[in-house]
Amino acid sequence: MRDAVLAQQAGTGLRSHAAHLLRMVETVLGAIAALLLSVLLVGVLVSVVLRYGFRMGFVGTEDLGIWLHVALIAFGAPLALNSALAMRLDLVVTRMPAGARAAAAVAADTVTVMAGLVLAFGSARITAMLGGISPTLGVPEWIRFGLLGLGGALLLLVLCLQRIAQGRAAALTVALAAGTALHIAANGMTLATSLPPSVVLGLIALFGLVVAAPLPHALLAAAHLAIVFGSTLPEQAVVSSTVAGMSKFLLLAIPFFLLAGSLLTVSGAASEVVRFASALVGHRRAGLAQATLLTGVLFSGASGSSIANAAFSSATFQPELVKRGYPPAQAGAIIAATSVLDNVIPPSIAFLILAVATNLSVGSLLAGGFVAGGVMALCLAIAIHLCASEQTTQPRASRVERLDSAKAAIPAFGLGVIVVVGIRFGIVTTTEAAALAALYTLVLGFGARIRPRPLYEAFRQTAVEASAIALLIGTAAPFAFLLAVDDVSGLLSSLVAGFGPIGTLLVLNVLLLLIGLVLDIGAAILLFAPIFLPLAVAAGIDPIHFGVILVVNLMIGGLTPPVGMLVFVVGGVTRVPAGALFSAILPYLAALIAALALLAAGAVLFQPSGALP
Repeated sequence: MRDAVLAQQAGTGLRSHAAHLLRMVETVLGAIAALLLSVLLVGVLVSVVLRYGFRMGFVGTEDLGIWLHVALIAFGAPLALNSALAMRLDLVVTRMPAGARAAAAVAADTVTVMAGLVLAFGSARITAMLGGISPTLGVPEWIRFGLLGLGGALLLLVLCLQRIAQGRAAALTVALAAGTALHIAANGMTLATSLPPSVVLGLIALFGLVVAAPLPHALLAAAHLAIVFGSTLPEQAVVSSTVAGMSKFLLLAIPFFLLAGSLLTVSGAASEVVRFASALVGHRRAGLAQATLLTGVLFSGASGSSIANAAFSSATFQPELVKRGYPPAQAGAIIAATSVLDNVIPPSIAFLILAVATNLSVGSLLAGGFVAGGVMALCLAIAIHLCASEQTTQPRASRVERLDSAKAAIPAFGLGVIVVVGIRFGIVTTTEAAALAALYTLVLGFGARIRPRPLYEAFRQTAVEASAIALLIGTAAPFAFLLAVDDVSGLLSSLVAGFGPIGTLLVLNVLLLLIGLVLDIGAAILLFAPIFLPLAVAAGIDPIHFGVILVVNLMIGGLTPPVGMLVFVVGGVTRVPAGALFSAILPYLAALIAALALLAAGAVLFQPSGALP
């Protein structure tokens, strides 16, 4: 009995020490990530001043930004292990019995262990092989890969500390043993199969998703295990492809846009947008729900992130909607549906990812996003009007109140002007426009006397979110490479050959809707946009128009089970069960599909050649 008590005390002490060390590690990593984001922002802003103010610049500015971005991912991504941006599909796991859930948790940790080992050992192999000095920075080339290897080691450290602090040391030991064994076996085994390596990779990654492993980790582990089944990418090539996927200067716009949205909220400028929207439509039928929609439209011009708007609107509108008579699930469904607009109306992170994947013009995509966003907002407004549950509405705002609210919201609108005008008319690059947007909101924050702690938290949270998104972009690259090697595009091309614009667009939209059921929008764009875009162009569909349709289609996936990222974000903030939200969202989902159909019809009617089949 005494031995059992001592063992229990020892276990409690171990958990306590692990929790304390975990807090220290997370604090240090968060501070480093926030600092790296600050340095990135300053570096790009200095480049803008030198370029446009003095007609000069530093050699290697872009390379320095890319290397710092990789460092940001290395230090920030481990902090996203248990956040919504880890992109875990837990809908299947939550329906399992207790024993199966425990086994799935071990399997998910095994996937993460494999991902960390791939990053760490793959990077080590590259650094041992790679020589040379960066011609622009004057530092060894291996450092960039070494940074990501360090990120893999930090990921393993955070995982171990989290599981020990949770009292799951035994399960952690099993996951570490299984992950290490699979990692070693993948480098020494060969199994014959008739399936192409890309299909094997997809099936293994799907298993990782089913057991609720983070999507980027599932992609990395699957890419490594695919070696056993004939993949042409050895471990070091998987890491090299991952680093290449995240080493694009355009991707720096993502953390800057996220930072702008976060600073807009903490500065209070976002609240003025809410007040303005409420003054315009709050007195109408379903006035508060329509104000939620209008806020989504207006806030879209600032954040570029549907997740950011979903979290902001959940905290801002959910309690008031419930007070006005909306059932909690319906209120959450309205918020989730209107948040879709943020990745369609410029500035849009989804369009930035699409431009990286396909080399389409960012400015043209953003212009198309305005039209698509307007169509979607109109369809949602009709659905909200028809499904209104609001029992009370606010009085009509006077002309003076509307003018006052408009004046107070002008600073927030200025952000959208900087971004859209700057990019669309070629005044600045996309990354420069995003940096200027972040600077603008930072100035707004200082004007509102924002305190140091909220400012630091905005930088830290943005760094973590941006790192998670960038890691997904990088880890999707090996899968995209194998899809190209296996000529999946050619197979689909033969499938839709002779369908004409209408048939091709119908098939592609159905496939995209199915893909959106199981993949996050970022991964879906990176993997399938390079495959589907040539098919659409070959059928006579304008590439920009199809790019807009692709983003709209995949954004709908943010509302559909089992992934439904926006639904899970809203559910996490409002504490409304995801199942109830998925049921309540059906009318608004139908409205968005109607908007998609209208956009697809426009793509057929306004072909570049002007010819119909």
